[in-house]
Amino acid sequence: MKTNRFLMLLKTRGPLTATEIAKELNITTEGARLQLLKLTEEGLIQSVNESKGVGRPTQYFSLTELGNKGFPDTHAELTVKLIQLMKETLGEEALQSVISAGEERAKQRYQQQLNQNHSLEERIKTLAEIRSREGYMAEYSKDDKGYLLVENHCPICAAAKICQGFCTSELNTFKFVLGNEVSITRVNHIIAGDRRCAYRIVPLNY
Repeated sequence: MKTNRFLMLLKTRGPLTATEIAKELNITTEGARLQLLKLTEEGLIQSVNESKGVGRPTQYFSLTELGNKGFPDTHAELTVKLIQLMKETLGEEALQSVISAGEERAKQRYQQQLNQNHSLEERIKTLAEIRSREGYMAEYSKDDKGYLLVENHCPICAAAKICQGFCTSELNTFKFVLGNEVSITRVNHIIAGDRRCAYRIVPLNY
């Protein structure tokens, strides 16, 4: 259970020091270091030293590729094979038609659940909850620029890597269900090498 907590924390927060991890998990720094050493030996996490001014470098821990694989990627291998087969036999246009049909269904499904929420923040909160149930480990925050919707995991990452249409469809869906009164921009993208996908949501009258 402790191991899962460590991996989950690094997945949602990104690189952290042993002291920061200990504070977040309410354990001793020594206890955190022991667990981190074990996870490093198992190949699930890695560390890097960063120099920030005078003094000893600070050691940061993050997930390795193997550590990230511990989080679900929905039927990744089968999905990739099906996408490749569709491209080869039916062509790009047919694949895009399937993605578009899925987008329309998602819009309708999300809209039904968001209609009951009147304020923008309530709609964003509900959207994050829906996405979390779908495996995206989503959360949101509010700041002086508007809102930031973060997805710490992508359960269809393997499919998205070989077909960017899935990512475009996702953004289109968000824009549709949150309404014309907001601007939505993707500011982080897992496919581009970022740790997470994140969307800046700004009310047009903000």
